[in-house]
Amino acid sequence: MHTLFTPFRAGEIALANRIVMAPLTRNRALPGRVPGDLQVEYYRQRASAGLIVTEASQITPEGQGYLDTPGIYSPQQVAAWRRVTDAVHAAGGKIVIQLWHVGRISHVSLLPEGMVPVSSSARAANTKTFTARGFEPVSAPRALRTDEIPRLIADYRAAARHAMAAGFDGVEVHGANGYLLEQFLRDSQNDRTDAYGGPIENRARLMLEVMEAVAAEIGAGRTGLRLSPVTPANDLGQDSNAQALYGHVVERLAPMKLAYLHLIEGATGGPRDAVPFDYEALRRVFKAAHPAGAWMVNNGYDRAMALDAVASGRADLVAFGKPFIANPDLVRRLRENAPLNEPKRETFYGGGAAGYTDYPALA
Repeated sequence: MHTLFTPFRAGEIALANRIVMAPLTRNRALPGRVPGDLQVEYYRQRASAGLIVTEASQITPEGQGYLDTPGIYSPQQVAAWRRVTDAVHAAGGKIVIQLWHVGRISHVSLLPEGMVPVSSSARAANTKTFTARGFEPVSAPRALRTDEIPRLIADYRAAARHAMAAGFDGVEVHGANGYLLEQFLRDSQNDRTDAYGGPIENRARLMLEVMEAVAAEIGAGRTGLRLSPVTPANDLGQDSNAQALYGHVVERLAPMKLAYLHLIEGATGGPRDAVPFDYEALRRVFKAAHPAGAWMVNNGYDRAMALDAVASGRADLVAFGKPFIANPDLVRRLRENAPLNEPKRETFYGGGAAGYTDYPALA
């Protein structure tokens, strides 16, 4: 029987086990939006995960939404990330980078001079972001013009190319948590009248074109995607028919033969069942067209839930977020059913080694 601790192959990426470190924004990048020595050590410590998905990293300066998040668009960033991937590989791990464009969840102080955030529509989010002055309300966005979309897709493609140059085993496109691609998907935010707005087929177009471009650049077997069908994260309202919308997306993605789909079940970091949704229906559609594709689940999984999800076949991979912050050796702790360290919330965002690389491993 398959268990959480058996090897698995996600597309072209061979994993030692089925435990994934979920992407976790920690706001510790150095000037130039580059990872430094701290990130090298942080990810190296966690290399026993079957797969590490890095913190979300912007594909362009215009895609940044928070202070001190890393990018993957400059030669300096590629060189800095190469140190991280080398350290993880030397420790026996596998690592992919999460490609990010925040869309409207940004502030003008974080963007190139004279720029404002972009989104599917010119509707501001009622939320805050982390800037040099602390938490501030996000800036009002403008609607991305139709003629700007090819360049945006090219930015995703270039970021994937840079990721491979940096030594990553693949990429995960961030299509979740109320950021740009999901701002196009949901009709609660997208009021466009062009080919990227209106019916489900149009609202899904940008995400599907991005996935096709990234897969064409680096290979579908090294490409994953994160989705969050019902999360209210970042003030993104529910879609009027989420089941049909995400069903269409998964149906169109399956023939692309991606390495994996990464599903956030419920509200990100919150209740799993706040909004009814049939995730199993999506999994069946995906697996019917792509039996070898990995189905990754996420949100509030503990050891018992994760063991059951894999043993029952409901998931191939289980992603853990906060437990990996405080437990660099989470895989061993889960295997031995050992107690977990508690994360220090006050050190989640920004700072130095405290609450980042100083959590103890088991003796």
